[in-house]
Amino acid sequence: MAVAGRMAGRTFERPEPESATFYAELRPISDDYVPAALAVSGLDRDALIREGWHPAEAMSAAAAWVREVCGDTLPVLAAFPLSYDWMWIYWYFMKFTGESPFGHSRCIDIKTLYAAKAGVPIAWSTKRQMPREVRSTRRHTHHALDDAIEQAELFQNLMLWRDRDRPTVEEDRPAAGGAVSEEA
Repeated sequence: MAVAGRMAGRTFERPEPESATFYAELRPISDDYVPAALAVSGLDRDALIREGWHPAEAMSAAAAWVREVCGDTLPVLAAFPLSYDWMWIYWYFMKFTGESPFGHSRCIDIKTLYAAKAGVPIAWSTKRQMPREVRSTRRHTHHALDDAIEQAELFQNLMLWRDRDRPTVEEDRPAAGGAVSEEA
């Protein structure tokens, strides 16, 4: 996790995303996993079994870190796409600590934030379809902390993005439609 910003009234404050971070590698809780998904992370499952944090210890430390960096403000989880990160982190907090520092709904989807600010359908809010000035300059590594820092920068850029000119519609974009499913 990385601190992506703070709201002071209606003013967004942009901290350096690397200045306050939390990272822990958790011990697996099941023998059921998808090898291809594990390969993307670059993590060694056997090493995690031997050396990973017990989930209760990791989630308690994560909750304490969130409380510390947020102080007397309410924490909000921001992610791209939120649905993946939220279901994982909320479940782990509830299962291993009994509560979430984000409550049951203090979260924001960076993908939806872009769609709303740009005035485009969700299907047009992939990172490569966003204007260059909005995207993070960091390389996407699939390492959890690197990705959190990258997403923090993307969130900051969007929060401070005042150019509300709508992107031009390109012929190769999919037609706008209902909310069924789409790519990340």
